[in-house]
Amino acid sequence: MADKLTKFAGSWVFIIGFMFFLIIWIALNSYALIFGVWDPFPFILLNLMLSCIAAIQAPIILMSQNREHERENAKAERDYYVNRNAEKEIKVIQKDILELKAIIMKQPLKEETDAINKEIKKIEEEMFKLKNVFN
Repeated sequence: MADKLTKFAGSWVFIIGFMFFLIIWIALNSYALIFGVWDPFPFILLNLMLSCIAAIQAPIILMSQNREHERENAKAERDYYVNRNAEKEIKVIQKDILELKAIIMKQPLKEETDAINKEIKKIEEEMFKLKNVFN
């Protein structure tokens, strides 16, 4: 109910309607000065009504703001939870990428394999020569 009242009290319809009410009050009361007064010029009755409306309206608006603050806090907590889960998943993916990179880096490159194969052939040739020498 506080939210509905706050939504209405903070609308242009309320402001324009209230201004219209005040203008009519002042106009009728000023006209009544000539024929009879129910609220003399400082408009004490009008001030009392406005003070009462403000006194009632202010706590209702504060209640609505408190409820809005609670909703924002709940939303922030949900966002934080989602962000933490996303961060956790990103960390897992980063770990997997690093592991894959390590596996890939352990496997030699083409040039490295060619160089190793040449060294292996040289060693085999030397072994063959040595085998022939000892036989």
